[in-house]
Amino acid sequence: MGRLFYLLSIYFLSLPAVAQSICYGTTSKGRLENAVELPRNGKNFVTYSDVARLAGRSYVHDKVRDIVLAAYADLAKSHSDKVYKYAETGLATGGKFRPHKTHQNGLSVDFMTPMIDQTGHSVHLPTYPWNKFGYNIELDKNNQYDGLSIDYPAMAAHIVALHKQARAHGVGLWRVIFAPELQKGLFKTQYGGYLKQHIKFSKRRSWVRHDEHYHVDFAVPCRE
Repeated sequence: MGRLFYLLSIYFLSLPAVAQSICYGTTSKGRLENAVELPRNGKNFVTYSDVARLAGRSYVHDKVRDIVLAAYADLAKSHSDKVYKYAETGLATGGKFRPHKTHQNGLSVDFMTPMIDQTGHSVHLPTYPWNKFGYNIELDKNNQYDGLSIDYPAMAAHIVALHKQARAHGVGLWRVIFAPELQKGLFKTQYGGYLKQHIKFSKRRSWVRHDEHYHVDFAVPCRE
């Protein structure tokens, strides 16, 4: 038994150390080394597309991965009836990530907007190739899509969980991009005070509306 333990110790000590991710530049002009891939699914979350994931569009900085997964774990306990879906992140090497103008250094993650159906149950927005994996969805004048409505409490809880986990991991959230005219729905939830105090929401209208998804940039130190 002692010899087996010794051999196992030698084996594990001889394994190469897993290199930490290194980001360079900015979200709009940068790159990434030693990227990691977000898992396909978890207890309360799924990827927006297996096809896109296989195409290598689900890579992030390792600290961002840890924050995202820890936040989902928190929500699985505090909001066990809610389901979430992450969308585009970035490439394994970073750099230009069409059609996005950012997502270049592993610190950007898109999340599909949580929805509720007509019975009040938490559901995913549909993401298929024919609707550009959800990015082609436009909410109507009532901020609904095919009978689904924005689940503001679920979304607000997610942003709060991301912020708390970012701080727990020694970093922060730089900004959240979500349609300015829809942000008031978040502030009306029980998390409104926290969001106003701690989260920087972009007040400018983006080149795409950002109603079917919200974009989160993490504040992780990068090299020039």
